[in-house]
Amino acid sequence: MDASGGVGTAQGDSGNRVGDGVGIVGLPATEIAARVRAGELTAVEVTRAHLAHIEAVDARIGAFRVVRREAALAEAAAVDASLTRFALPLAGVPVAIKDNVPVSGETCTDGSPARRSGPETQDHEVVRRLRRAGAVVVGITRAPELCLYAATDGPGTLTRNPWDTALSPAGSSGGSAAAVACGSVPIAHGNDGMGSLRLPAAACGLVTLKPGIGVVPGGIGANDWSNMAVNGAMATTVADLAVVQAVLAGEQPASPADPGRPLRIAVSTRSPMPGLGGDAPVRAAVDAVVAELRAAGHTVVRRTPPITPGAAGGALVRWMAGAEDDAEFLGIDRADLQPRSRTHARMGRLVRRLGLVRPRTQARFRERMIRFFDDVDLLLTPVTTGPPLPARPWHERSFLANITANARWAPWTAAWNLAGIPAAVLPAGTRPGGLPVPVQFVGPPGAEGLLLWIAGELEDRQPWRRYAPVFDPTSPPAAAFA
Repeated sequence: MDASGGVGTAQGDSGNRVGDGVGIVGLPATEIAARVRAGELTAVEVTRAHLAHIEAVDARIGAFRVVRREAALAEAAAVDASLTRFALPLAGVPVAIKDNVPVSGETCTDGSPARRSGPETQDHEVVRRLRRAGAVVVGITRAPELCLYAATDGPGTLTRNPWDTALSPAGSSGGSAAAVACGSVPIAHGNDGMGSLRLPAAACGLVTLKPGIGVVPGGIGANDWSNMAVNGAMATTVADLAVVQAVLAGEQPASPADPGRPLRIAVSTRSPMPGLGGDAPVRAAVDAVVAELRAAGHTVVRRTPPITPGAAGGALVRWMAGAEDDAEFLGIDRADLQPRSRTHARMGRLVRRLGLVRPRTQARFRERMIRFFDDVDLLLTPVTTGPPLPARPWHERSFLANITANARWAPWTAAWNLAGIPAAVLPAGTRPGGLPVPVQFVGPPGAEGLLLWIAGELEDRQPWRRYAPVFDPTSPPAAAFA
């Protein structure tokens, strides 16, 4: 694994089949960038091939709200003309941006049709960093209203999971995850306030990293959901994720450093929500990862983190307040919100009025979780209780139906947002029929590199399929999805 531009070894790499666009789509981002830097491919060729793939598949997936055809080709031509192209870590790599950060010239809706602003006049800092690294923004991906929910849909739109189009790609970065899982882009931006990177990656068989607070510039909505939400990315290989994470963090891309010793890893399958637990494939995936860790020489111990009801409540009230805060920040009339979101915002006003968003709650939980890592390096947990939610118009259902479905499916993610510590998700098994099953690793502040390293070690030991079979651009016949 070479995070500076080497070729990945994950299952499904397409080798050297380039020329007419067939074989370009499906290459890892690291390989695309290496070939563009070397002059073996042009950024325009790469962009044109991915735009054609989007045209072929997105009617079935619904990942994109906006496809920037002319603008993306112009950006790609600028990369080709750049005198510094040979030094760009993401030279010519197509990327997608989640619809809740500004992209110059595009409208940012935060998933809400009620947002009626004009085009943005400047890029968000994470978009600037991606473009400075040579990435080409091919489109804006869909998100649920105000990025509040674990499924991605809205009036007249329904984003589907490429692994099974009857299922959701999750949310709120569901459009970004779907775009990567069907090969429309090799990497995509997203962000995570209660699991909004990790849940879509989990649903779509991708690898992602929720960085710790302050590692990547925030600026998400009004106040990053009271200091819980962070920007990040999703990819199909750890090498790709390592490069884009470095770019977003303003660091020089490099392979994750080997710790030089066996790790001590805690494992817990106990759900933070009483009465919930992983199904048989979830438990089997965790057990398989434990076996691989031990075979690699690491020590695995059973230990449950101290997630108290107060901590769970601290995350919940910030999620509620986020709806009200962001609606006000974006100038959205609450009466124009979807019914579930109106209720969500109303609850947010109440928790604000009662003073329930308390920095002290967050600080105490963070301190407690840092102490948990005093004698272990990482924590391994499940991510979800079972397969993704159905792809249906959840925006037509009640607030209670939405939050109940979300909570029952995904109890293992929100605590780490409240603590502000890093967490990674990667595929670790499959269900009957092939749907990926994920696991989550959590680490103390500053453990982003260690999380990428352990993910890379597991990728090497048990490679995962990079794309959903029907939409796999690396598997002939190429016209299977046309």
